[in-house]
Amino acid sequence: MHTTAEYLWVDGAQPTQRIRSKTRIVELNGGPVDPWSFPEWGFDGSSTNQAAGDDSDVTLRPVAVVPDPLRVGGYLVLCETFDDAGLPHASNTRARLRAVLEQAGDDHAPWVGFEQEYTLFADGQPLGFPKDGYPEPQGPYYCGVGADRAFGRKMVEAHTRACLEADLMIYGVNAEVMAGQWEFQIGYRGVAGETADALTVSDHLWIARWLLHRIGEDFGISASFSNKPVSGDWNGAGNHTNFSTRAMREPGGMSAIRDAIFALQTRHAEHIAEYGAGLADRLTGLHETCSIDEFRSGVADRGASIRVPRQVQERGRGYLEDRRPGANSDPYRVCALLIETICGVSGATATSESPRASAALVGAG
Repeated sequence: MHTTAEYLWVDGAQPTQRIRSKTRIVELNGGPVDPWSFPEWGFDGSSTNQAAGDDSDVTLRPVAVVPDPLRVGGYLVLCETFDDAGLPHASNTRARLRAVLEQAGDDHAPWVGFEQEYTLFADGQPLGFPKDGYPEPQGPYYCGVGADRAFGRKMVEAHTRACLEADLMIYGVNAEVMAGQWEFQIGYRGVAGETADALTVSDHLWIARWLLHRIGEDFGISASFSNKPVSGDWNGAGNHTNFSTRAMREPGGMSAIRDAIFALQTRHAEHIAEYGAGLADRLTGLHETCSIDEFRSGVADRGASIRVPRQVQERGRGYLEDRRPGANSDPYRVCALLIETICGVSGATATSESPRASAALVGAG
């Protein structure tokens, strides 16, 4: 049976990488569908800031596959990029995360969840903003309802349905504080058999981002992951990251959470350097953020660098929320840093080992 396979990969754009794709017609002969079902492919790296024009071939190796919600019978095939020596490409941050996870071993069992904020734009300005001037000050838009409060809901609903049909681990959606700004969450849902491991959840976030951009084409709306889409007295956009290890989730986990916060404080500058371009415009100490030059933690404190949810403190175990990552941050890099810092992993190096050996099977039904 011939069908479509949309090959997705993260490009080499600077300072912020984006996800790209192209379509291949493949023949599937029945049986389980997994990354091994799809051949390696290639692309022109000179057009994606991943190669020079005189040596431009970059290899795509499938690592995760989900049903394509936009094409009946098709698949979305997430790939890693490799150079002509068979080594992970310099832009292949997923390979770094794989190496970090391998070095950390099974004892820590890190779980992650992302709260991805974004802003919808049309005609050069956020939805809900008049052509001249500004809308009503922010406040009523957060979780708001009504044509004068929620802007772009049809596209948001289409994206939510697509994520569900693609078997992504989406667990929530809401309008955010600024007009035209929204958020979706990817991560642990308490579903039997689902894993919230860092590699799988990061894969799901990149695929969900691709779906958001692709569905925006149908609506004539673009999704921006800018950290500060509108200057002035407006909230920026983040990618708040919920993180836990096995020790944090078990009884007495607050002790492990406190140790993790201390470790994060010692490497604050290193994390900030990799948490997204333009982060200083968002982390000002205003609009539910901590200043970029300050590190602070607190229970239920949305102005802290690290927030401990109140229910976590009350239960004495759970997870912490790193509120520093920007909306445009790379989830592979964010997870690698958190695991390195909290789990004491250092110097992990990506190798030429095929990523398929560790690829999480996604949506194989």
